[in-house]
Amino acid sequence: MTTPAAINASLRGDNALPLRPARQVMNLERLGAMHQSRLSFMRTLVRRIMRERWQIEPARFELDEQGYGTVVYEIKAPHGLFSFVLFSNYLAPEDRNDRVIATQWDLTMALVDGDVDDIYLEKLRQNVPKQEAGRVDSRVFVLSRANRSARNFDYVVNQLAQGEQPDVQKIAEVGYLYRTTAVYGSGKLGMADWEKVRSRWPDFARPFAAEMFVCLMLRNFSLLQAEHIAQHKAPDSYKPMDPQIKRYFGIGNSTGLGMAPYLINHPLLINQWVEMRELALARVRVLGNIDARLRTRLVELLARSEVHTSQIVTEDEWQTANNQQVLLDLAAMKQQIDDSFDNWDTLLKWSEENCSLQGQELLVSVMLELYPELVDDVEDYTCAEEFLDLDPLMPVQQLKEVIETRYDWALEIDFGADGAREIFWYRSEEKMEPRLGNTNEEDGKEKQMALGVGYAVRKCYDQLCEYVEQNPEHSTARFMVARPKLRGIVRRIQSMNRCIYGDIQANLLDRDVLPMHLLRAKLAFFGVSKFDPRSRLWVRNTMFQGAPLLEDIGKTFNDDWFMPLAPEQSNPQ
Repeated sequence: MTTPAAINASLRGDNALPLRPARQVMNLERLGAMHQSRLSFMRTLVRRIMRERWQIEPARFELDEQGYGTVVYEIKAPHGLFSFVLFSNYLAPEDRNDRVIATQWDLTMALVDGDVDDIYLEKLRQNVPKQEAGRVDSRVFVLSRANRSARNFDYVVNQLAQGEQPDVQKIAEVGYLYRTTAVYGSGKLGMADWEKVRSRWPDFARPFAAEMFVCLMLRNFSLLQAEHIAQHKAPDSYKPMDPQIKRYFGIGNSTGLGMAPYLINHPLLINQWVEMRELALARVRVLGNIDARLRTRLVELLARSEVHTSQIVTEDEWQTANNQQVLLDLAAMKQQIDDSFDNWDTLLKWSEENCSLQGQELLVSVMLELYPELVDDVEDYTCAEEFLDLDPLMPVQQLKEVIETRYDWALEIDFGADGAREIFWYRSEEKMEPRLGNTNEEDGKEKQMALGVGYAVRKCYDQLCEYVEQNPEHSTARFMVARPKLRGIVRRIQSMNRCIYGDIQANLLDRDVLPMHLLRAKLAFFGVSKFDPRSRLWVRNTMFQGAPLLEDIGKTFNDDWFMPLAPEQSNPQ
């Protein structure tokens, strides 16, 4: 078993594995070009469920013929018993809204510790459907809500009721029956905070494991509910959905700016995620054997990625152009693979010189997919102690050198240039959700969120240089007494100096910044696919498409749902 000490040793020292440099990896545009991989949280969660053979069964199933009512699933995991509670209610067309300001939804749900009796169920019924307007206790550790797909849900129900299968090509256009608009955890609204989840419930002790599990359960329920309604609608002609078509359904997700600040506010955690991914890549580069079987598998995965990308439907011109370029990149990559191909570094270097960033990062995901024996064990090391500690004894000369070395990227930015500080981030008073403001057009800059790390470093450095010139022998403690407002950024600078990655190397205050890159980076760590930007500020995507079904638990599992493809259908109806 790989230990944390062994992981750290492989990253540092004379025999360290060849990690890609932070200047390359933490570039904002490259982070926004990442794809799902076998280390994405959805993949690692499904592997755990399948390997440990979790028992997941409905303990209460109270749906009427229209699919409205209450369902409670009982989850028996190796280290605990949990309940997944859903409330399905009628939603009038005029009340349907996927934005965060909505107050009603088709489905609301909660993941709860232990079993649920009638009294506790009634307490949940009074609060879970209200979401932000309600309150729950610390037995709950995830809340979520979802709406039906206007294009798919009724269509699928009608097809099954008529004894026909839904048209796979029509499904490929959307890919889900429900779309979730929020998945809340980490102490919000009275729920258990992350430290409690991590320490008390080992089954969900990886980052976002509980939130991903809720989305997986929603996906299963969406299929069950559609079949339930169809069977009651026409019991004589009804036929259940083909399992292959079922697996092609995922869960839709709409993600906006609410997710973006997380990557800035949790630099030690992000560093850990990136380090583990880069460590896995380094292992493949050094230890990944390349033989005829491996070359064949590589070409197969590149071809699968090509078809998957071609099946993405988006109206966004920017994303369409990106997808078209990825297709060109994949075609060119396949030309590089012949019987003499025997070196990963050569292929990576070629991709960096000839492919787009999205093409380069897709190749990284494919490489990780090929070597589970070199990759999968690092999935256990995605947590981090998130303490930004101040080192008061560090000489100010050394602090200055740390900034010049670690934050050279920030010092290279001209913050006096036109538009360089035009954007500010703030939280809306109504929903406490992040928003973007323009310093030239809006008031409120004094309430901005501290996301301009590069600019904060620049200001700190300028003041530090003045201080060092006058007090070259002083310690950081003396500097902090003289400049107490800089304590936060100094603490971050010193703490991040112990990391390889962590800070996103971009000016997030620039008027041309694309928040979309932040959203996509985090979503790639989650494991989503089929990005469909609706603006520069929010994106639709699909979760768990191609994943095993709950009824597959206990059956043969080969963990092969990377870049899922639409199943073949001989006679679509």
